[in-house]
Amino acid sequence: MCGLDPRRSRDPAVPVVSPAGNRGKAERGSSGQPSSRLAVPRDTADLHQSPHQTVLEALGYALSQLLQAKEAPETIIPSVLGSTLPQHMLQLLQPGPKLNPGVAVEFAWCLHYIICSQVNNVLLITHGALATLGLLLLDLAGAVQRSEGAGLELLVCPVLRCLSNLLTEPAVDAVGGQMELRDERVVASLFILLQFLLQKQPSLLPEGLWLLNNLTANSPSFCNSLLSLDLIEPLLQLLPVSNVVSVWVLTVLCNVAEKGPAYCCRLWPGPLLSALLDMLAVSDTGVVGQSLELLQLLFLYRPETAQAFLQQSGLQALKRHEEEAQLQDRVHALQQTALRG
Repeated sequence: MCGLDPRRSRDPAVPVVSPAGNRGKAERGSSGQPSSRLAVPRDTADLHQSPHQTVLEALGYALSQLLQAKEAPETIIPSVLGSTLPQHMLQLLQPGPKLNPGVAVEFAWCLHYIICSQVNNVLLITHGALATLGLLLLDLAGAVQRSEGAGLELLVCPVLRCLSNLLTEPAVDAVGGQMELRDERVVASLFILLQFLLQKQPSLLPEGLWLLNNLTANSPSFCNSLLSLDLIEPLLQLLPVSNVVSVWVLTVLCNVAEKGPAYCCRLWPGPLLSALLDMLAVSDTGVVGQSLELLQLLFLYRPETAQAFLQQSGLQALKRHEEEAQLQDRVHALQQTALRG
């Protein structure tokens, strides 16, 4: 349940992974389960000025319920976006001494439901949503490093989701949105949070990896950050956690490998090939499929890996999957590529 309070009707489900061979930015919607019919406040001028944090927290929770109503995308969310409420919500998510974790959690979920509606995410981006959430990500990572991480997973989850979904917006680059996150500190902070989640809430790891996928899908800059910060091995260490985590890790690595020979030369030599041979030993077709795709990219851009693959009994590893209908074609293609290499 993402470590969330059970009273909340939020959807903590793991994001659906794009099938092998169809990488790219992935997005996810929300559960859409309403629990109240409160009216959207017409005047939000006093929202950020309220001295009563418990009142703000309650207001945020009530609004989050409203934003999940079936009619929200047609009536409620356009009204919210037409008011000053989004700016006030982003103010409440600004990192700093005035940040109240309870209030921030509630309004981060509100922002998540608004973003999932896709009514006008460009408006949120122009209001600085990516910049605010990116700074909050850095602040959360700093709090973890200072051992102030108690309960932070409650805020980490919606922040990761908001960032991930905003990055899927086709217009994000046109309005300069992704430039707000083009900083190695974002990748470094994300890995700090991944290690935190691994210890505290492993079920949330796919949320962080989903964001990493969306950062690296179309960005050589973020792929380069991953390599220059020596984060490939820490990424590989997440493979045993679960099949879902494995697929996300492999998808991110495919994002890096597809950028070309210079990137593949920095992926291997190293532990990657051994890790992929281990992944070929599992029975999950999603994991194996992503492993096959990554191997194909490595063989294409770094032909030396094909010879190393053969020397490490790679063909025998592929034979395990020759009879699997979903994998047969790719297994055969990879066998041919390896032998030609």
